[in-house]
Amino acid sequence: MQIKTQDKIVQEVINKIDQRSLVGQAKYGATMMDEIQGEVKDLDRFLVDVQEEIMDALLYIQAARHCLRDEIEEAMLNRMNVIGQNGNDGLHYDIEVNDEEIL
Repeated sequence: MQIKTQDKIVQEVINKIDQRSLVGQAKYGATMMDEIQGEVKDLDRFLVDVQEEIMDALLYIQAARHCLRDEIEEAMLNRMNVIGQNGNDGLHYDIEVNDEEIL
C-alpha cells in the first residue's frame, strides 16, 4: 500500500499505527486479521478490548491534566518569583505597554 497524502501529520500517525501493529504482532504472535480468521476473537471480545482501551485513555487524560496543572502552577510561581525579585511585591503583575509599531 502506498500512502498518497502529503500531510506530514497524517504520515506520522500512519507510521505510529504501523509500528504499534508490529509490536502487537510480536507480542501476540498474530495479526488482528489472523485473530478474526482463526476465530481467536469474536465481536464481543473486540468490543471488550475497545472498552478497556477507552478506559485506559480516560486515565491517561486525567493523569495528563494533573501534570499540566502542576506545570501551570510551577510556571506561575516562577513568574511571581521573577516579579518579586524585580522589586514588585509578587502579588500583582506590572504590565508594560509599548508604542505600537507601524507595519
